[in-house]
Parts: sequence; structure tokens; C-alpha cells
Amino acid sequence: MATKPQSAVLAWLDRHFSVELPFLRFARNVVLLSLAGLAPTLALYIALTPGLWPHLLATDAALARFLRQIATNGLPVVFVVNAFGLILFAQLRSRRLSPARVLAIDLPARIGAFIALHLVIYPASALMFGSFGGEPVQGLRVVGPTLTQSAAFANLSGVYLYATLISALPLHMAMVGAVLKGRLMSLPLLIAVALAIFGVQALLLTGFSHLL
Repeated sequence: MATKPQSAVLAWLDRHFSVELPFLRFARNVVLLSLAGLAPTLALYIALTPGLWPHLLATDAALARFLRQIATNGLPVVFVVNAFGLILFAQLRSRRLSPARVLAIDLPARIGAFIALHLVIYPASALMFGSFGGEPVQGLRVVGPTLTQSAAFANLSGVYLYATLISALPLHMAMVGAVLKGRLMSLPLLIAVALAIFGVQALLLTGFSHLL
């Protein structure tokens, strides 16, 4: 049986991210959840990056360009990955998909979406905003090296990756709970297993990015 905190979290997610919700309401909720994941991870990244915040404040247009990158790159990536995860969560909770099938879909879907969106957004940013010297090919060239550092939280792609953790955890917790079929597992241990699954995703992302 699920512990009370776990049950409360799952019930809240069932209510706000059911596939039965109208599309616009579901999308709005995913946007809000994505922003809730982005805000603390972005704040942590800024705090851990020496000189970044003074640079953003002191350099003309730096803060505007930084926020534009979050809006046009970070939020779309986090939104799509979260949407995939939350749809799978709803399918698992409604027993339309087995835990094994959810895991088989979740990892490649998250990794594939994360990489594919960067492959689209980087050259688009070069064309629309002059990023990467205005060269779309250069935008494509930096995707691999950028993503290989994301698991280490070394750049903004790392911010986007860990911002998706907020939707990955309940999905993986529900998946592990379904595999256990009601057998008791403490909430800290369940979270630890869910984090381990997310860690595997981060490692696989790094591995695939080396191939780009």
C-alpha cells in the first residue's frame, strides 16, 4: 500500500494531469509544472556559475538574451519532455499500459525528444536570432558537445534536463509501485529508486550525445 504522502502526490497528479482533461487545460498545467521545475534549477545554476549574475546585470542586453533563450529553448524542451512523461503517467495510472511498457517507452521518448528538440531549436535560433554566428550548421555542430555536459549540470541544457525531474519522479514512483503490486516500500526508498531511473536516463543521454 502506498504511503500517505505518496498517495497524496499521486492523487494530485491524477487530478491535474489526467488524459481526460481538455487539451488546453492539460497544456496549461504542463506549462505551469514546467515553469515550477525550471525556476529552482535555473536559480541553482545561476548561483553555482561564478560571475554569471553580475554579467547578466552589467552587460547590455545580456539578461534579455538569456531570458529569450530560456523562453525559446528551455521552456519548449521541458514542456515537451514533461508532457510525454505525464501522458505516460496517466496511461500507467489508468492501467492502459503496463509498468514494463511504460519504462520501455519513457526512456527513449525522453532522450529522443530532448535531443531532437535541441537539433531543431539550435539552428532555428541561428536563423531567427543570429545565435551561433547566424550559422545553422554551427548550431547543429554544438548540440552534441553541449548535451554531453548536461548531465553534469555544466550548462543550460543541464538546467533543462533536471527541470524535467519534477515530472519524471512521480512517473517512476508510480511505475515502481505498480511493479511491487501493493507491497510496502518506504517513501524515501521509492524516491531513491525513481532517482536512480532518472540517473540512467541522464547517463544514456550523455552516451548518445557523444555519437552526434
